[in-house]
Amino acid sequence: MKAASIIGLVIAFVGVAGGATVEGTAVTAIIAPPALMVVLGGTLGATMAAVGMDGIKAILPGYKLIASPPELDLGGRVRELVGLAEKARKDGLLALEGELGSIDDAYMRTGLQLVVDGTEPELVREVLEGEIDAMEQRHKVGFDTFEKAGGFAPTIGIIGTVLSLIHVLGNLSDPGGLGPSISGAFIATLLGVGTANIIYLPVGARLKKLSGQESMMRTMVLEGILAIQAGDNPRIVSQKLLTFVPPAEREEAGSGPNLKAVSDPPADAKAA
Repeated sequence: MKAASIIGLVIAFVGVAGGATVEGTAVTAIIAPPALMVVLGGTLGATMAAVGMDGIKAILPGYKLIASPPELDLGGRVRELVGLAEKARKDGLLALEGELGSIDDAYMRTGLQLVVDGTEPELVREVLEGEIDAMEQRHKVGFDTFEKAGGFAPTIGIIGTVLSLIHVLGNLSDPGGLGPSISGAFIATLLGVGTANIIYLPVGARLKKLSGQESMMRTMVLEGILAIQAGDNPRIVSQKLLTFVPPAEREEAGSGPNLKAVSDPPADAKAA
């Protein structure tokens, strides 16, 4: 479900806000400019110092990505690769050159182009694995930023609370105002812990998972391309690639026309 991350964040917000309301705490109490300035500003500054501007620039794209993550169709990619394996087995590897224009995935197109150009399998693997490593490093900049922010925010919140308590303890001449002042001092801690565990860490974990899924997809494509280059039987290519597909989805992934064609026994074998 593409909107699962957003729904999860909303549920978390509603759960915390609802519990606070039932307890009798006004949710609007957290809108305290000094606490917001300390926690949000301090977290941003500390995170920027840790990850640099590249990481800060990745924040907005990170939110957009979890709001609308790409759909990775493992089954469709398996059927596509098996179809290419059939064509290569019948007409030769050079016949794949005519299929390159219809392949949307740039990574797969690059790998097949290397195969068509007659590149050695070891070099094909080296180039494609290098692409995967580079992609993972790019993705790490994004999710690492949120993980760092999730680590800094609670501590910054405590700093904000200590600063407020210093102010409170310096004005003990008004005992009647101690309760509200101390209560307000803990808003910074609440903001720090809340933003870390409801926003930063969940978003970072989701981005990390999406990166892992894309890496697995590319690894599957890599193995498929090398199997095609080696001239493996399409049935074998199918079996290799289906190991990357979750068991619950394998039947659907193996139900395409190309896979049926390589899986059905010959008519004379059925008659026998």
